[in-house]
Amino acid sequence: MTDINEMGPIDYLCVEFPPGSTTGQGLPLLIDLVDRRIIRILELRFLRHELDGKITELEGEQIGDGLALFSGASSGVLGNDDLAEAASTLTPGSAAAIIVYENLWAAPLATTLRREGAQLVAGGRIPVQALLAALDATETDYATEGSR
Repeated sequence: MTDINEMGPIDYLCVEFPPGSTTGQGLPLLIDLVDRRIIRILELRFLRHELDGKITELEGEQIGDGLALFSGASSGVLGNDDLAEAASTLTPGSAAAIIVYENLWAAPLATTLRREGAQLVAGGRIPVQALLAALDATETDYATEGSR
């Protein structure tokens, strides 16, 4: 097991797949991130939100050939409460992958900062759609100012 003081930041994603979609197309990219030691998967779980509202966890052969590679990738980080919270956001008929991963690329920086007594006090993500909207608004404001 890795020394926790030497670890990089830990993130999670819950990715919803609409009904009828194939969930294996991003798999080679995920494997590439692991192979290049950019991330380390700590937990990978699969859920399905049935049309009747029931939530089931998918395992083994239910997942499909490519995703079965990660079946059992579990560190115990995600509890039943976490899975229930993720499931509550899903659309009926959809499936989801919940991924908890370490950012290996940032481990040297994080380790050094911790040794210096620094600590992370805030973090977040900007959705691509929000970034595009902000850039469009900035471009529109700039074009309006330029025409005055």
